[in-house]
Amino acid sequence: MTLSQDIAPLEELKEQAKRLRRKLRDTGVQLSHGQALELVAHQHGMRDWNTLHAVAGNRMRLRVGDRVEGRYLGQPFTAEIRGLTMLGDGAHRRVTLQFDTPVDVVRFDSFSAYRQRVTGEIGWDGRSRRHTSDGEPQLVVRPV
Repeated sequence: MTLSQDIAPLEELKEQAKRLRRKLRDTGVQLSHGQALELVAHQHGMRDWNTLHAVAGNRMRLRVGDRVEGRYLGQPFTAEIRGLTMLGDGAHRRVTLQFDTPVDVVRFDSFSAYRQRVTGEIGWDGRSRRHTSDGEPQLVVRPV
């Protein structure tokens, strides 16, 4: 079964069903929209569309220009989204953030390295798959 944090928002799931229906229609297979929704649910390892709908809920919606907050390499930030791209697997997005205040990405007292713009990959839950050495996600983003 697909983890709920990896499932796209409902709007994207409905778009997947529309694309599937169009693609199948082009090959001569007729399908109702409801049948396409059921197939999308099965592709995500769910019993039916109602189950997928309940699991998907209202996923975090982000757009270019949105204000966000979170943590980058353990440091808190507030930022503006400057770029957002859906990645091929559909479960992750590449996000480019412009921090309001530069963030020190080095944890040593002897020197600092400040970043004001970063790019990372996040799931629909706003958390990156990559983690720091202490097990925390490298990037956590949430709407302000």
